[in-house]
Amino acid sequence: MKIAKGIETLELTMNFAGNQSVIHPTLIWDNDTVILVDTGLPGQLQEIREAMDKAGVPFGKLSKVILTHHDIDHIGSLPDVVRESDHKIEVLAHAAEKPYIEGEKTFVKITPERIAKMLESLPDEQREQAQAMFANPPKASVNTTVADGEVLPYCGGITVIFTSGHTPGHICLYHNESKTLITGDAMIILAGQLLGPNPQATPDMDTAIQALKKFTAYDIETVICYHGGIYKDNVNQRLVELVKGQ
Repeated sequence: MKIAKGIETLELTMNFAGNQSVIHPTLIWDNDTVILVDTGLPGQLQEIREAMDKAGVPFGKLSKVILTHHDIDHIGSLPDVVRESDHKIEVLAHAAEKPYIEGEKTFVKITPERIAKMLESLPDEQREQAQAMFANPPKASVNTTVADGEVLPYCGGITVIFTSGHTPGHICLYHNESKTLITGDAMIILAGQLLGPNPQATPDMDTAIQALKKFTAYDIETVICYHGGIYKDNVNQRLVELVKGQ
């Protein structure tokens, strides 16, 4: 869905652990640079290609991938994206996420106990697919690390906002030109309402909630939540309400 000139959400269907939902990677571009923020689950390269074509930005023009964090539904198709490009794709992430993305550390939330609990309720075929996915999680090199408050000089300026809690190095991105906040999993939209992070998927809720205060320093017209989509209803006021409610 188009947000403004040069920024659009890609809607991908996610079938995960027996549940189907829509996830929202973000495409940002201008005449010089094309950036994809997050890459869906493993096996979604073709969907990404088709969504980019629909947005009028061919996959062949993709130049950078920015990862908000290392969860499997955010980095899943990254190896395919990098491998299938006919030129080098620069991959950017926070330094604290790099060892997870590159496979040096086990994903924070993929513990044997958590996997076993998730698998026990799945039909045999889905269980086998999930076991295979977690046995060999996606990994790729991070070329460039980014830091809190850094303004990336692309597409009108993109400000990095460090929002640890959901994962150690989770980041959000503020697209300065369109006044759009890309939240990754720092917030969700549920039943049309903008909320904080999903408690069931956030190991350090206290830190994650404190990070929401950073958003009140920005003039935000649109919020993109990876889980939930787009929120435009008096965003700055809603963010203040969320912070005061904690």
